[in-house]
Amino acid sequence: QVELVESGGGLVQAGDSLRLSCAASRRPLTTLAMAWFRQAPGEEREFVAFIDWNSGDTYYADSMKGRFTIYRESTNYTVYLQVNSLKPEDTAVYYCAAGGPTDDPRGYIYWGQGTQVTVSS
Repeated sequence: QVELVESGGGLVQAGDSLRLSCAASRRPLTTLAMAWFRQAPGEEREFVAFIDWNSGDTYYADSMKGRFTIYRESTNYTVYLQVNSLKPEDTAVYYCAAGGPTDDPRGYIYWGQGTQVTVSS
């Protein structure tokens, strides 16, 4: 079992930046990637990006390219999501997941509890 704990969310203003963190309790040996998804109220869970745990290769949803950056620190099993120039439409619960690598949430085995990001205009 792998536990994922997200942090770094909060209430920010449009134009601000945030760095979300996802700490894994151990290296997810049976998974190939770590990913970030987000879910706004009343919406389906939306893929943001994933990173290959071994190679560090990254993949982003087309709509997320440019303002979102995913990266990892393999030494402490932590994955980050840097979000710049935040917009009110970025308001959502952001989830970390281990599994993949895919942009389909059904391909992920482990999920964190989520961290709320609220962007005010």
